[in-house]
Formats: sequence, C-alpha cells, structure tokens
Amino acid sequence: MAAVVAVAGLTTAGPALAAPPVVTAAATLAQEPAIPTDFVTLPTSPLRSEESQEVTLTYRNATPTATTVAPQLLVTSPETGPFLSPSDVRVERRTEHGCWVVVPLDSQTGTLFTDLVGAQRTLGAGKTLTELYRVTAVKPKAVGTVEPRVALYG
Repeated sequence: MAAVVAVAGLTTAGPALAAPPVVTAAATLAQEPAIPTDFVTLPTSPLRSEESQEVTLTYRNATPTATTVAPQLLVTSPETGPFLSPSDVRVERRTEHGCWVVVPLDSQTGTLFTDLVGAQRTLGAGKTLTELYRVTAVKPKAVGTVEPRVALYG
C-alpha cells in the first residue's frame, strides 16, 4: 500500500518534478542587447548655460548593405569637475511630427548619455539618418561639452 501512495504522490506532483528547461547559447544571446562594434564621432560643441541649443546628428550609411545604428548624445563634464548630473541638463529629440520629446539621461563618471538600446534602428544602404536634439542646461552656469555620435553594430 505504501508503494501505491508514493507512486500516486509522484504522479500528482506533475511539472514540479520535471527537468528544468534547457537554455541554449543562441537563446541567451538573443536576450542580451547588442554591443556596438564602432562609434562615429561627430563635431562637438560647448554646453550653453544661457539658452537651449539645437544639435543635428547626421550619419550616412555608405555601405552596400543595411546596418544597425543608434544615435547618441553625450554631455561630458569638465575633467576637474564639477560633474554634471542628469537633473542639470534636459535633452529633447524632435519627432518626425515636429514635437519635442524628452530623452532620459544616464550618468557615468561625469558623462551624461542617452540610451543606445532604445535608439537602435536599421539604416538601409545609402540612406541617411538625421536626428535633431535640443539641449538645455537646467542648472545655471553648467559647464560641459555636447558630443553627438552614432553607434555602429556588426
């Protein structure tokens, strides 16, 4: 009788005793964000503390195939500080409909930056990417450099 109860208990346990799902390397790689293989640095400008400034980011895909790119703005602090925080600067991007939308900033070692993952897009062969940003120093007398660039992926 004990053997029957033990077997019955195993059958009611069902999926809880099943082997864990197998995760392949391909599945793991598909979930991780792509890492840029190169960056194209565009002309920089000083951060203006007295007014907003517009920054146009333009990149042409001169390759014969489509490529994944991501526009990015960096706002670097002076080497000797004071370091900027995300609350010191507001970055906005102009949509294709002409509206300005706020672009969140992250910070690392005195550099503010826009996200690459959400900005990724496929740019066809011979096509041009143009993004218009508006950068506003919210903190009076904020000092830094605006550095637009484009991340290139494999």
